[in-house]
Amino acid sequence: MIPLAAYAHRLSVRPGETIKFQVANATGETVTARLVRVICSDANPAGPGILTEAIDAKVEKLAEPGPAEVLRGSFAIVDGLDPWLSGASFTFVCRVFPTRLGGRRQALLARLEEDRQRGFALMLTNDGRLRGSMGSGEAFVNIDTEKALTERCWHRVWVRFDAAARTFHVGFSRIEGDANAFDGFEPIAGGVSLGDRESPAADGPLLMAAANHQSPNAHFNGKLEGPALYGQALSDGEIHSYLRGQEPAGAVAKWDFAEGVAGSRIVDVGPNAIHGRLVNTPARGMTGAQWSGREMCFRHAPTEYGAIHFHEDDIDDCNWPTTFQWKVPDGTRSSVYALLLTAGAAEENVPFHVVPPKGRATADIAVLASTFTYTIYANHARPEWDRDPKWQAAWREQTAAWGGYPHNPGEHREYGLSTYNYHTDGSGISIASWQRPMLNVRIGYLTYPYEEIRASGLRHFPADSHLNAWLETKGYDYDIITDWELHHEGTDLLKRYRVVLTGSHPEYHTGQMLDALEAYRNSGGRFCYLGGNGFYWKIALSPERDGVIEIRRGEGGIRAWAAEPGEYYNQFDGGYGGLWRRNGRPPQHLCGVGFTAQGNFLGSYYRKRAQAADPRVAWIFDGVEEETFGDHGLSGHGAAGFELDRTDKRLGTPEHAIVLASSENHPPDAPWVLVPEEMLTHLVTWPGEPARDLIRADLTFFECPNGGAVFSTGSITFCGSLVTNDFNNDVSRILDNVVRRFLDPVPFEMPRRPPSPK
Repeated sequence: MIPLAAYAHRLSVRPGETIKFQVANATGETVTARLVRVICSDANPAGPGILTEAIDAKVEKLAEPGPAEVLRGSFAIVDGLDPWLSGASFTFVCRVFPTRLGGRRQALLARLEEDRQRGFALMLTNDGRLRGSMGSGEAFVNIDTEKALTERCWHRVWVRFDAAARTFHVGFSRIEGDANAFDGFEPIAGGVSLGDRESPAADGPLLMAAANHQSPNAHFNGKLEGPALYGQALSDGEIHSYLRGQEPAGAVAKWDFAEGVAGSRIVDVGPNAIHGRLVNTPARGMTGAQWSGREMCFRHAPTEYGAIHFHEDDIDDCNWPTTFQWKVPDGTRSSVYALLLTAGAAEENVPFHVVPPKGRATADIAVLASTFTYTIYANHARPEWDRDPKWQAAWREQTAAWGGYPHNPGEHREYGLSTYNYHTDGSGISIASWQRPMLNVRIGYLTYPYEEIRASGLRHFPADSHLNAWLETKGYDYDIITDWELHHEGTDLLKRYRVVLTGSHPEYHTGQMLDALEAYRNSGGRFCYLGGNGFYWKIALSPERDGVIEIRRGEGGIRAWAAEPGEYYNQFDGGYGGLWRRNGRPPQHLCGVGFTAQGNFLGSYYRKRAQAADPRVAWIFDGVEEETFGDHGLSGHGAAGFELDRTDKRLGTPEHAIVLASSENHPPDAPWVLVPEEMLTHLVTWPGEPARDLIRADLTFFECPNGGAVFSTGSITFCGSLVTNDFNNDVSRILDNVVRRFLDPVPFEMPRRPPSPK
């Protein structure tokens, strides 16, 4: 673990509110803290460098931070089972779908005190066999099946304790095709005889998918469905019936994981209502053993979606104690801030945003910080880290030479990885959280090495500081608002601003956010989309835990992993996930352009189109005489690069939109590829144009109702070109022209439509 690590309980805060910081310190040294205002987070000496401003602020120290663990792994906890698990006969049954067998033991159901040799468990052994364990207070008696379970297949498993006969049995059968069939494996023969002292009795709750409630371990990778507890030892005949899909009557507890999918409660639909709770937000709304493929939404066929997918590396909150806090004074400027921590030679920084008081704006410009996108990408361990030792060495060398943030998620997976990574069982990570250290949301973090190719190589939070530094240099007053406020406050947040600017990569959004931006645009607002691959993925927020966000990568899109069939609907809101384009809201509908192509982190230039001379838009190029512009910058050395957006009227680009300029020189050796939704076959694209013609960024403008307008750059590297030559360059001039005109209250006029032909 990192010797000094920290996070904040929120990413934005208002004057009068308190932001809390959770810090883990393993240095043995005293931790000191101070606050700064952050102007630029780019450590590249070719640019402004890291720029911060000391502020006179009192950070309250609540306690001296000490070492802290990261308790990863999801599981369920059920209390209140003493009447049935204190020595009397019982039977547990459950359907199990293991996704990573071998290498270590994994608990399915456990009520253990291992240090006292008490309790019972149903587990998978190191080699994937089913094991029952029962403690006597001196030792555990174990019984293993002869055969192992099969990875990524459904099984029915059971454990039976007969207190009168003093026998203990476990068994399973694999579900073959039809959920009511099994493979003929005889699971009931055998068993073990117990002495007088063995008992399921133990202190503490029952755990599902883990063992040892005081320090959970033996986490299970896979799905569980339909666990049920019987207050007697089921007969062999009843177990045979269960293995054929006929569940015996009389369960004292029966947990239906299809109930309450959005939350952390697991519902007991049996007579005693012994409900449980989930820890670390496993994936819900998962296909179960009875999934037929006839329904794709868990809300429409709950009996087919009764599974929860647990992972040993799930995490939604480190749950470290709060050791520092800051009550933001009234009158504090809206901006980006950071808590700087020091303990001996160790340093840490935790950025956050101070937004204006609710219901007020303190400037005419709002910068929308993409905090949901930051969280979705948080702790992205890039594949190069493990695959390419030279890349890793170059990252370390460049970071050290620039004085950048020295910790990489590829080296510190203990804090949980991003939704661009995989769980250890090979399934995609669908849940993200900001309640943990986010190593790539740091001042000075660089994503890519090789300055000669990538320039600063920044993305997300550090990259967005190029825009903030530009606003500061040009003397513009601005407020910072974040995705959190946009989602919760909508148009009431935006209506007070004459201009709203995005950063370089506003990719992840809820429906409420898109609704608010569209309403703002159509009610006279001026909207500048200054990035690429924006408004692309649909997300859902946890209804219970702030900062926990879900993404289902279903049925299309350029993506790090693909959701499994039938698992495209969000557990948090029940809505169809995936691309906004597949939800009928392509980015072109909001801002005129949408994601079309991706390459390596390389930038190129734009070339003006003939329409740039139209009087409606000619003012945008005042002072920019050359036909090409943007062949420079700190993001890939060019204003048009990495991820590009283009116009498409079929997808919602307004008829009257003007493409001012388009990028060129995106060579195939970059390599550049169209996003999957643009390709129909190896020869045919969705728009019907040659693939090479679709690899471009369209700099676009259009007027909106009620005097508003939209300016879109179509490139993720655009803002990196603002800083060239001390912010005095063609890209800077273009944005300056746009912002000044957008601040002008004179309304834009919608062009008149030409008369329809008779």
